[in-house]
Amino acid sequence: QVQLVESGGGLVQAGGSLRLSCAASGRTFSSYAMGWFRQAPGKEREFVARIARSGGSTDYVDFIKGRFTISRDNAKNTVYLQMTSLKPEDPAVYYCAARIPGPYDTITTRKQAAAYTYWGQGTQVTVSS
Repeated sequence: QVQLVESGGGLVQAGGSLRLSCAASGRTFSSYAMGWFRQAPGKEREFVARIARSGGSTDYVDFIKGRFTISRDNAKNTVYLQMTSLKPEDPAVYYCAARIPGPYDTITTRKQAAAYTYWGQGTQVTVSS
């Protein structure tokens, strides 16, 4: 089992940057693939980015490609989401999530919220125009 705690959210002007962090408890952090999702008011939770256990593989949703970067430091049990060029449509509660990869995973599976077992409480990102 792993517990996740996000931090780093806040208010930023459009075009600005934020770095979100997600600290995980436990000694098996490197066993988990990690993802970032976001949920805006009145909308469904949506995939943002994911990273493999080793950090060697990443995927992003199209509308944030080139602006956001996911990374992890397994020695610090932490996954990051560096967000740049923030836009007025980016505000949401951002969640990190963890999952144990399976032998039949597909690209689609890795982007589905239902595939993730553990979730943090979320951190609010607000962008002013």
